[in-house]
Amino acid sequence: MSILATIGCTRLVPLRHMVPSTSAGILLKLEFENPTGSMKDRMALAMVEAAEADGRLRPGGSVVEYTGGSTGVSLAFVCAVKRVPIQIVTSEAFSKEKRDHMAALGARLTLVPSPTGGTTKALTLAMIEAARQLAAVPGSHWTDQLNNTAPLPRYERMGEEIWEQAEGRVHAFVHCVGTGGSLRGIATGLRAHDGSVRIVAVEPEESAVLSGRPSGSHKIEGTGAGFVVPLWEGTPADEIQTVSTEEAMATARRLAREEGIFAGTSTGGNVAVALRVAQRLGPGHTVVTIAVDSGMKYLSTALYAGGSAGAATPSP
Repeated sequence: MSILATIGCTRLVPLRHMVPSTSAGILLKLEFENPTGSMKDRMALAMVEAAEADGRLRPGGSVVEYTGGSTGVSLAFVCAVKRVPIQIVTSEAFSKEKRDHMAALGARLTLVPSPTGGTTKALTLAMIEAARQLAAVPGSHWTDQLNNTAPLPRYERMGEEIWEQAEGRVHAFVHCVGTGGSLRGIATGLRAHDGSVRIVAVEPEESAVLSGRPSGSHKIEGTGAGFVVPLWEGTPADEIQTVSTEEAMATARRLAREEGIFAGTSTGGNVAVALRVAQRLGPGHTVVTIAVDSGMKYLSTALYAGGSAGAATPSP
């Protein structure tokens, strides 16, 4: 059996200590159980397999992508298994652990500087342009994650996993928006069973563009591109809530200390908003959210290494 067959079917566990008795229950999908410790393994496999199937990625070709890190690690993993060369555009704005992991899996890295040290619209656009230039080399295939719809069916199946594991008791689903693909796909899978499941999108408070506010710099890696991402269109979200970098990090630390669940900043953001939604719904209801990736990816960052939480400032 290939290691690629181990992607998916991650466990769904209840939070037992952080949730007040006056709130709905919260179930957390442990996506760090995937091979690279991230839900993006599902996405990476879908993008590469789709490109192989339709001939965009041919034998002897290579893969190009821009990424905040987790997608790059997952693509590097899939490409290593398939013996496909990969070039990744990323930035020192993202954790050293992710960059080292990509390199360990054989990826060639191009680093784009971030003047603010965080994720901004300007950084995302600069990374996209660098990837575009690399993809101009004959034989290269640019997976272009922000525009790639191939992962949607795989994320719909993840919605099926959640529904089955929760035994059909899902009243709300809370998840952060990066490319928008996972929220859209999972929501579609859940809504196929119950159209009343409430879908709550999460974005960084410092760059709440989906909420109609200005873009800015934040440190919730993998979320908040700084503009309305293409896959957001068609997302069946009922509401959008924002979470600050500080609250996301504080909640991730609580999750580690109080539940023993060691996860990253975007997971902290997911849980912070899930706690609000659970309080609003009250007992007898169930809220589901995602542990997006492992805290092992953030040991050198402000999340777990101490220091400030990375205060964000507006960008032009």
